[in-house]
Amino acid sequence: MTSDFDFISGDATVRQALELMNQTRVHCLIVLPRDEYDAHGIITDRDIVYKVIATGGNLDKAHVHQVMTKPMFFVEPLHDIRAIARLLRAHKLTRAPVVEVGKIIGIVSITDIIRHFR
Repeated sequence: MTSDFDFISGDATVRQALELMNQTRVHCLIVLPRDEYDAHGIITDRDIVYKVIATGGNLDKAHVHQVMTKPMFFVEPLHDIRAIARLLRAHKLTRAPVVEVGKIIGIVSITDIIRHFR
């Protein structure tokens, strides 16, 4: 798990998301809920490549809320690592936020899972 992550508004452009990812050296950003009834989302480098760049989209015109993954699947710190791997596989994800007492405390990725078994 990494505790290096950042947040972004769904109204931000995909270019702004990409710039923030580059500045903070992360592969995903947590998308803030629009209001108290909304849920968090997540935008990943994979979302940007598959949903914008590969389709000829414009990084300055596409917005985070248009390409993010939502709903987000959360895991808890005490979840079994194999259960997390199965969750990621079942939903074709590469990472998931780790939540403890309702607060996002980190991100677990497939790279973290591989490291666990080395």
